[in-house]
Amino acid sequence: MKFRRRGLLINGALGILLLGGAGAIYNALGLGGATQEAAVRTVAASRGTVVASVSASGSVESAQTRSLSFDTSGTVEKIYVQVGDKVSKGQILARLDDDSAREGLEAALADYQAAAEDSGSSAAAYASYVKARIAYREAQREVAGTVLKAPFGGTITALNGTVGGSSSGGSVASTTAGSGASTSGGSGASTGGSTGFLTVTNTAKLQLTGNFTETDVARLKVGQEATVTFDALSGVSGKGEITQIEPVSATSNNVVQYPVTVAFTEVPKQVKLGQTATVSVEVGRAADVIALASSAITTAGGQSTVTLLKNGRQVRTPVTLGVKGTVTTEIRSGLSEGDQVVPPATTTTTGQQGNQMRGFGGGGGFTGGGGQPPGGGGR
Repeated sequence: MKFRRRGLLINGALGILLLGGAGAIYNALGLGGATQEAAVRTVAASRGTVVASVSASGSVESAQTRSLSFDTSGTVEKIYVQVGDKVSKGQILARLDDDSAREGLEAALADYQAAAEDSGSSAAAYASYVKARIAYREAQREVAGTVLKAPFGGTITALNGTVGGSSSGGSVASTTAGSGASTSGGSGASTGGSTGFLTVTNTAKLQLTGNFTETDVARLKVGQEATVTFDALSGVSGKGEITQIEPVSATSNNVVQYPVTVAFTEVPKQVKLGQTATVSVEVGRAADVIALASSAITTAGGQSTVTLLKNGRQVRTPVTLGVKGTVTTEIRSGLSEGDQVVPPATTTTTGQQGNQMRGFGGGGGFTGGGGQPPGGGGR
C-alpha cells in the first residue's frame, strides 16, 4: 500500500508537470487568445486634417541676370566696378576710349547739317540728306556704345575685361540663370551664359527650378503657392509661386520629369545664390475628416482595405480614400473615429514570419476570437 500511494503521488506530480509544460508551449506558440490579442499592434483612426503635397529639389538662382558687352570695338579706358559690387539701374559700369568715335560723330554732324540746308533743292539733294541723317545717327550710336550701363539694379557677378584690354572681354566666368533670365532693356545686352564683358545679377529676385515627375506635375498649375526649405539652413523657409511649367519633359534614369520654376515671394536674408533647396507645393487638403496612417492601408487592384480589430477579431475591411497625404490619408467611408486598425506586418526575420502567420490564423487569412490554430478545435 505504501508503494502504491508513492506511485500515485509520483504519477500525479508528473501529470501536473506535463500539463504545465503543455500550457507553456501553447502560450509560447501564440495559441492562447489573451496572449495573442495583447501582442497585436494597432493604430487608431482619428479626426484631423490631411494635407497632400509634391516636392522637388533644385538650386537657388537669380530670376534676372544679364551678360553685358560693348556695342562697339575699342580699348577699355575705365572700369568702375568689380565683382561683388552692388549697382543701380543706369549706373555706368565701364567705358572705352571714345576719341575716335567722337571725331566720327563731329564729322557726321557737319555732313548732316550741310545736307539739311540743301535738301529741298532737288531729289538728289534730298537723297543725300537722308544718307547724311542715317550716318549721323549711326555715329551717335557708336559713341553711346563706348559706355556700358547697368540695365537694372543688382550685383556684379562676373568681370572679364581689364583696363587697356579689348572691349570684347572674355567668356563669362560665373554661372547665370537659364530659364527665366531677363532679356529686355539695355543695348549690347545678351542672355545669361553667352560671352560678355561683365555680368549683372539681381540677387533680390530669386527663383528655383525643380524637376517634378509626370504624375506630380499634372497636379500643378501656374500661380500655386509653394514653400521652400534649404539643406544648409535648418529651420529656415521661404515662400514662392509657380511661374512656369515647361511643356517639354526631360527623362532621367527612365523617369519622365518636367522642369517647374518657382519665383520667391519671401526670401530669408540668409539665402544665397547656388544653395540647394527643396520646393513643396500643397496639392490637396481635407479638414476635420477621419484620418489614418497611410502605412496601415493596403491597396491592390484598385481596391483599398484595412485590417480592422473588432471585438478581438481581425477583419479585412474595404475603405474609400480621399486626400492622400505623406503621413496620413483621408478615409471617406469604411472606418469611424476611434476604430483600431492593425497595420500590415513587416517581415525581417524567420521568427517574425512565424509570429505574423500565427497572428493571422495561418495561410494569410483572418480569423476571429481566441486565435485558434489552423484546422480549428485547438487540438
